[in-house]
Amino acid sequence: MASDEKSGESGHHAHTSSEHDESLLAKVLTVSDGVVEGVREDRSGEALVATLSSHNYEVVEHKVVADGVQNVAEALTGLTNNFHGLIVTTGGTGFTERDLTPEGTRLVIEREAPGIAEAMRLINPLGRLSRGVAGIVGGSIIINTPGSTAGCVECYEAVADVLPHALRLLHGERLH
Repeated sequence: MASDEKSGESGHHAHTSSEHDESLLAKVLTVSDGVVEGVREDRSGEALVATLSSHNYEVVEHKVVADGVQNVAEALTGLTNNFHGLIVTTGGTGFTERDLTPEGTRLVIEREAPGIAEAMRLINPLGRLSRGVAGIVGGSIIINTPGSTAGCVECYEAVADVLPHALRLLHGERLH
């Protein structure tokens, strides 16, 4: 087990090169009434696009929808259709009555990935106020991040190291 980093005691190796990561695809969904209404800039969505690009993802779509369970569910259904990659949402994970991104996401995902959501919450004390979820639908992984620019980037970066591995597993690559 040459120069790869070991992860844990299981004998599995962390993937440290970018040889398989060149084809990573991502989409960003901003959930915000204010952005849709034109009274707020989409700073968090733009920050996620830049961050994902710097982590070797090709961001193939960036969409904005208003808050609401159905808006989120319909947007995610469209984004996941025939897509094999990462979808990162920003916004709608807090405690206000319009923060319904997790509920819309749960309508779409087939299996939850609670470890990913838990890791994102642990990165910052304010993360405990996030209700975001993570899960799988078809060939896609969806993660919910907060609507703040710093918060969405911080939460993504908390799990950035495991997401390429998770996507390869989801897409059928035998890694063990």
